[in-house]
Amino acid sequence: MQNYCKTIGALAAASALVAGNASAEVEYDLHTGYSTMYLWRGQDLGDDLIEVGANVKGEWNGIGLSAGAWYGSFDQDARSPIPFNGSANCNELDLYAEVSKDFGFLKASVGYIYYAYPQGDVNNRWLDQIDSQEVYFGISRDFGFVTASLTYFWGIQGADNNGYSELALSRSFVVNPCVTVNVGTNVGYMIEEGQPTAWTTKVSVDWAFTEHAKLSPFVAYSLALGDDYDSTYTGGSENQLVAGTMLSVSF
Repeated sequence: MQNYCKTIGALAAASALVAGNASAEVEYDLHTGYSTMYLWRGQDLGDDLIEVGANVKGEWNGIGLSAGAWYGSFDQDARSPIPFNGSANCNELDLYAEVSKDFGFLKASVGYIYYAYPQGDVNNRWLDQIDSQEVYFGISRDFGFVTASLTYFWGIQGADNNGYSELALSRSFVVNPCVTVNVGTNVGYMIEEGQPTAWTTKVSVDWAFTEHAKLSPFVAYSLALGDDYDSTYTGGSENQLVAGTMLSVSF
């Protein structure tokens, strides 16, 4: 359920890229981090999130291809709008893949996310469903001064996501060759419910302490925009403040 940084058949994807175009450049990254809270789409799902992940991306005949995996372990918060059967410690594995095309005036993408709970119904259950899946459709454009994107997530198995969509704006400021400040903000909206969920803003600093590694401390604040208890996303939502750091290695 990660928004900002989320191991799938990455090797298979990379092999396909290389086989299809020997000159294609394939990039990989590994990351691990800690957050004071598991904040997902404006919801407080638990405390002390420890996460690891891997991604691979490349291009084939003008088509962008990417895939990856994210694994998180956290302590469930009693206030979490998504129940995990009352267990103190919960685990989640997300597998995802995306295909994109840059048309010049905008970039379009289609992706897939599989949310898995390795401990099954022993301690992880999202609205009485074990695992769930989403397909998403997105468009984005870099205006120079800001990058804007609009993404719609469609729940195809598991719990209903209420037609969740997200409008986001982001920009990066290069302070020096080693330091970059990133600012991003997004607003979530449920199509089926006809109401907003949360407005979340995040500021992070990338410190490239070596050529291929960086440390990224961050802070994020989420402002709840609804309190309808009939909705998964806004039932009992509160304003949330979260901080943490991420260590990333690319090659």
